[in-house]
Amino acid sequence: MCGIVALYGINHVVHDVYESLTVLQHRGQDASGILTNHGGKITLRKSLGLVRDGFEYKHIDRLKGHLGIGHVRYPTAGHAESPSEAQPFYVNSPYGIGLAHNGNLINSSELKDNLFSEDLRHINTKSDSEILLNILAHELHLHRKEKFTPDDLFYAIAGVHRRVKGAYAVVCLIADRGIAAFRDPRGIRPLCFGTREIDGKQETMVASESVALNSAGFTLVRDIRPGEAIFIDIDGNVHTRQCCEPQGYTPCIFEYVYFARPDTILDGISVYRARMNMGKNLAKKITSSWPQNDIDVVVPIPDTSRISALELSTSLNKPFREGFIKNRYIGRTFIMPEQNQRIKSVKRKLNAIASEFKDKNVLLVDDSIVRGTTSKQIIEMARDAGAKKVYMASAAPPVKFPNVYGIDMPASNEFVADKRNEDEITKFIGADKLFYQNLDDLVSSVIDSSSPIKDFDASCFDGNYVTGDVTKEYLKQLDNLRNDVSKKLHKLEMSDDVIVY
Repeated sequence: MCGIVALYGINHVVHDVYESLTVLQHRGQDASGILTNHGGKITLRKSLGLVRDGFEYKHIDRLKGHLGIGHVRYPTAGHAESPSEAQPFYVNSPYGIGLAHNGNLINSSELKDNLFSEDLRHINTKSDSEILLNILAHELHLHRKEKFTPDDLFYAIAGVHRRVKGAYAVVCLIADRGIAAFRDPRGIRPLCFGTREIDGKQETMVASESVALNSAGFTLVRDIRPGEAIFIDIDGNVHTRQCCEPQGYTPCIFEYVYFARPDTILDGISVYRARMNMGKNLAKKITSSWPQNDIDVVVPIPDTSRISALELSTSLNKPFREGFIKNRYIGRTFIMPEQNQRIKSVKRKLNAIASEFKDKNVLLVDDSIVRGTTSKQIIEMARDAGAKKVYMASAAPPVKFPNVYGIDMPASNEFVADKRNEDEITKFIGADKLFYQNLDDLVSSVIDSSSPIKDFDASCFDGNYVTGDVTKEYLKQLDNLRNDVSKKLHKLEMSDDVIVY
């Protein structure tokens, strides 16, 4: 999972791109990068870790231009092996193109071979984003004319759609020509755009989430549709084109469960409202299966589950209490690349308030349970704080299958729900009772009558991969990349350079 942003501005855009990346920081803490275009010069800065740690004034000052793209990254198929894995990527020919990508291509090995043998292009990293950039560059080369037009770009993007498989939301900068963005034919990964007026002229921003637009003073126009492309030319004119036939409209449901900020609107659906509904539906399940419950208090596991937990407590007519205080200087443990990092981070991240647990039967609410190790530690913390009984509720169903569309979930044998039933999971995490959301209830929680979305990619819960071309061999290969043993072999070390092309 990553966060991407692109901006056409009247003045230098780097400050707005930088601030938008900080707003999207929850989507990736591994690395960040900004690429700008000014007077024919492309300037690129990449850095390890959080955005605020990687960009000093001296870096910002050199990133000039009224065209810019940015990226916050966490690895989608195993930890990076070298600094070159960070985004945006850049190629000189044709025109000079920078690209940032959120998602995962499931035919990247085949594409890489074809790029080498047929397109005569060399791939320098193991990132499928670099592959995507070179495919776009090759297609643009095939459709180039004496004078660049939006049609050239749209034909090239149509060529990209014909070749790549998987999930992808893309922003790219074409030197001295404009900003482009496009989305996969099923709309699995999110992408939207908005506008604002400066001195009577229109500026346009594209971003992974609407909250990035809001924070910069842009008004959300709409989400980019599946298979659609948008191009903002050098004069600020906005061109759109349906570059391939949509193959459905199935955004990733895990965005609503965990990844997206609650103040975001994704594909016309309020993430905040969806999480409220998750709490209500989970309460119905608890009430129907355990009408005479002895729950004394409902406690959220900060932060993502707080909205669901509050609605659940209201529906159950049980007190809602903040039982854990979160250290906000520790990153999201779900996206930490190694298990030993996640284990160490839990107790650094959370501290129990003993008075909210002592001699009480506590229902802990989390957004999801993936490996189960974090849940196990938190339950131990609740017992150490004096809880008599500790129950656990998950706003999502059991995670049983790998996500192949851009979320770096663990290898399948590392899921707590792999080959365990609910009773066995309850015992493993040390809970007195465990409640999972039903998948149908999760889907009904997210669906909104004002949105065109009627179905979702829920493959990590049901194993139904919406692109229909995920093989057992590919899943095995992905498992080998994602297991913790493999991740220990790789360390990401970033240089402190600003690169000028």
